[in-house]
Amino acid sequence: MRTMRLPSLAAVALLAGCAAAGAPASRPAPAPPPVMREFRGVWVATVANIDWPSKPGLAPDSQRAELLAILDRAAELRLNAVVLQVRPAGDALYASPLEPWSEYLTGESGRAPEPRYDPLEFAVAEAHRRGMELHAWFNPYRARHPSARTPLPAGHIGRERPELVRPYGAYLWMDPGEPEVRAHSLRVILDVVRRYDVDGVHVDDYFYPYPERDSAGRVIDFPDEPSWTRYVQGGGQLSRGDWRRENVNGLIRDIYRGIKREKPWVKFGISPFGVYRPNHPPGLGTAFDQYESLYADARRWLAEGWMDYFTPQLYWPSSRPDLSYPLLLRWWTEQNARGRHMWPGNFTSRVVEAQPRPWPATEVVAQVFITRAIPGATGNVHFSMRAFQLNPDSLVEKLRAGPYGQPALIPASPWLGGRRLPAPVVAVPGDGSRPVVTITPRGEVPATWWVVRARWGTRWTLDIVPGVMREHALTPPPDAGELYEVRVMPIDRVGTEGREARWAR
Repeated sequence: MRTMRLPSLAAVALLAGCAAAGAPASRPAPAPPPVMREFRGVWVATVANIDWPSKPGLAPDSQRAELLAILDRAAELRLNAVVLQVRPAGDALYASPLEPWSEYLTGESGRAPEPRYDPLEFAVAEAHRRGMELHAWFNPYRARHPSARTPLPAGHIGRERPELVRPYGAYLWMDPGEPEVRAHSLRVILDVVRRYDVDGVHVDDYFYPYPERDSAGRVIDFPDEPSWTRYVQGGGQLSRGDWRRENVNGLIRDIYRGIKREKPWVKFGISPFGVYRPNHPPGLGTAFDQYESLYADARRWLAEGWMDYFTPQLYWPSSRPDLSYPLLLRWWTEQNARGRHMWPGNFTSRVVEAQPRPWPATEVVAQVFITRAIPGATGNVHFSMRAFQLNPDSLVEKLRAGPYGQPALIPASPWLGGRRLPAPVVAVPGDGSRPVVTITPRGEVPATWWVVRARWGTRWTLDIVPGVMREHALTPPPDAGELYEVRVMPIDRVGTEGREARWAR
């Protein structure tokens, strides 16, 4: 017969403390909920005033009010990133020393807002205040869009260096074969990285332009004869198609490396056309060939790791037999040998569009769930904000009641470094009906977010709070019990989880 070992005084005290806190000794308190990791982004397009501002030439106060409404709507939907177009066509929606102000902002190319303010600086500060990332979206080569109404101003590349720009259909296009064009676009992007506290840089699917056709329906070749002839006369050996692809490859590589030299934590993302080539994956059949038509070797960029997140524009419904959303997403994840973030782009605005017929909101909801079900895909980027503002078919409510019912942290990017921050000092003074947790940081590196989990009886709540906050009012769930426990964890700029602080009653 074995002798029973009596518990130590310390163990007795610990058990008594648990009982005093309201946790029955017979069963442990429930574990806190895991923190979901998911990128929830939205494109805010400025070209042709698609999303913002609603029209050119609004007073700055009205522009700011519209932008705040966009950010508030994104926060209401529990999105965590906004991708704001800041360079639609060789112009700027920010105070640039390299390019003129955009007419989509002020109504006249080259004219600054009056009274003067910087929309990008404002957008970054307000997004961060709401706990969201702000990614600056650039078009690297477009020099003029057909929606433009005012002449090219002084300082625009099409006026200052017309020999670098080619008319093509209704567009003006900077020639990717000109080394000075690539150098200029790189300078523009790195200038923003240096001067603004952006979380990411984003480029879309416009590299060489989408093909234009003549009156007979024949494809017009891009008019880059001067730069091509110079390349050949200089001893170049590549075919014209390979040369064009290498021009784009060089810019993508240089953007990625340049950003990492300036600020390693700033993410670089690319959103190419959703199909790489016909018959990729096998059985896909005929489709637009970005490799041969846009000279975009997107699969190589993914293989080389020249980006931190990859956002193929998968603008097809999930049930389409040939070009289906899950088929293409699964194929792209299989190409992702370096484990970069795979955050596909969704054509959410098809819920608004009437041609050929609008999608039901449930299609967008289903695509978010499909993304979660495919290993290696960890988020979505919605085109565009207009759909959430108009809210057709109760789109916002259906997303909030479904996949966006709880907040989510942006997935961590361990290849960008990161640091495990120390636990803050946490207190919950008072005993009001809505307690406030106070958070005092420790260490020299500031937190970007706080993960705040609170236990009310046996139920937990979860909040993701901007790292600048020092107080956070806790909201009890319906029919909640007494507040027993609060846990606060710091998250650094690249998503690394820090050490957790715990307060218990």
